[in-house]
Amino acid sequence: MLDFRSIETFLWVVKLGSFRGAAARLNTTQPAISQRIAQLEREMGVKLLNRDHRVASPTPSGRQMMVYAEKLIGLRAQMMAEIGDRSAMRGVMRLGVAETIVHTWLPRLVKSVNEIYPNLSLEIEVDITPNLTARLLAQEIELAFVVGPLSASGVHNRKLADYPIGFLASPSLGLGHGPVTSADIARFPIITFPRKTRPYEVVREVFDRPELPPIRLHASASLATVIHMAIEGLGIAVIPDAIVENELADGRLQLLDTDLAIAPLTFTASWLASPDVVAVQRVAELACQIAQCSLAVDAPVPARH
Repeated sequence: MLDFRSIETFLWVVKLGSFRGAAARLNTTQPAISQRIAQLEREMGVKLLNRDHRVASPTPSGRQMMVYAEKLIGLRAQMMAEIGDRSAMRGVMRLGVAETIVHTWLPRLVKSVNEIYPNLSLEIEVDITPNLTARLLAQEIELAFVVGPLSASGVHNRKLADYPIGFLASPSLGLGHGPVTSADIARFPIITFPRKTRPYEVVREVFDRPELPPIRLHASASLATVIHMAIEGLGIAVIPDAIVENELADGRLQLLDTDLAIAPLTFTASWLASPDVVAVQRVAELACQIAQCSLAVDAPVPARH
């Protein structure tokens, strides 16, 4: 008798193109994947996969099988989400997160997931948006909170929040009293997001003017490092000011009054279309609610969808 485990295994071998990729996605071993595929082919009485090279590709019968496999897995996921208890949503979700989210509301999301879906585990990877986008497209993570929206084919985006960019400096630099011009700021090193990110390029363009001296642009993938450098007076941090609410409140940093304008960073929850995507959509929806609540003063976090 066919079981969902073998069908799901077949689906992921085809989607990822390898037994190794399917084993990682399903948290099992390659021999276990091989056994499930062999069992499925015996029960169906046809060959479903070509294994001539490193890439596993479906046979004509396998392509037909994929149509039904996607329907079956999708219906199962919908049934469990609509009828089953929330605790029935189980497994491991691989989540990629930009560091701005880590410094704002990620702990609240993890707490809510623990309460609402007690059998769902999160594997969290923190990285810059370009790297997380590549990992999402390679299906190495299921959900990404990144600077978006992502425009790649098959990607769904849900807006999380906009975060204004501020110019932040230690009081020791003496820039916190009255308006500060671009020339004033350009006298100091600028500390911001790492190379190959959209914020880095925007900051570089803002100061790329003939009337301004060449700027010293320090980049770091660690926002904690950027914040620490700014507190120590080593330069002016150009990052979302929501990240440094505590440092602004206790006076370690000041938000500069400047006519320089940088568009806010828009963050999205992004994921790939998949038949077994209900859990991802639920966590993305919860993240959107928490992100919006984090922008409102004393707004309660919703307990459920």
